[in-house]
Amino acid sequence: MKIGVRAHDYGKMEIEKAAEVLHQAGYQAAQLAFPKVFTGIDSYEDITLKHLERVRKAFEKWEVEIPVFGCYMDLGNPDESIRSYAVKTLKKCLAYSKEAGANVVGTETAYPHLNTEEKAKWYPCMLDSLKRVMEEAAHLDAKLAIEPVYWHPLESLKAVTDVIEKIGDSEHLRLIFDPSNLLRFPVPDDQSAYWKEWLENIGQYIEAVHIKDFYYGENGEYCPTPLGKGIIEYEAVSKWLHENRPDMYLLREEMNPEIAALEIAFMKKL
Repeated sequence: MKIGVRAHDYGKMEIEKAAEVLHQAGYQAAQLAFPKVFTGIDSYEDITLKHLERVRKAFEKWEVEIPVFGCYMDLGNPDESIRSYAVKTLKKCLAYSKEAGANVVGTETAYPHLNTEEKAKWYPCMLDSLKRVMEEAAHLDAKLAIEPVYWHPLESLKAVTDVIEKIGDSEHLRLIFDPSNLLRFPVPDDQSAYWKEWLENIGQYIEAVHIKDFYYGENGEYCPTPLGKGIIEYEAVSKWLHENRPDMYLLREEMNPEIAALEIAFMKKL
């Protein structure tokens, strides 16, 4: 398995400096959301071919792979103008990802926390957006990886498998698997069985696993913690990875650079 990080957890830097810093910290891979990582790029509209070439060369030099080109868009929003911008930007980033040497473009399917009724309303909008983006993915032979989140339209195992079936292009539509975004409150009694069900059904589509940990506060609020100090039970995930995808990228999110060495050691144990 390859150990990586969400690069903007280290702050915003020049392209070449970012690649060097991540290499020196011990990472083999990084998820890059350009406007959040690189000095001089404040939006996806700012990205140029020169930026993409610099990224590709710098990250190759420092031997940091780019499994995910981050472009998280509000794909399911019922507002047509918001969805149109999301689709347009993702299509653009699919082309950018190939120039930068990234494996996939990664996105969730919404921004806000939605209730049950809202998720049902947003689902067909999300599906419409995905169909439009996937036309471009197939045209460019690029990959889009969507991330299930239980408070978004792509909320459950059934929703994920339905979308995969309806899109019908598993070569270009992939997944990012983040256990923390799938652990509803209250937490299942048997996490091992819960993760096993997910991975046995959608494991073949996963391009990267996001690694983080947390606990629920008194009011059910999300409280991040160092790895191994929260409620996520990674044993079943680790077992599946070793047996099925030993080449997987493990990308730490919400990294505190001050304890990076400890966090990397934890991920290596996985």
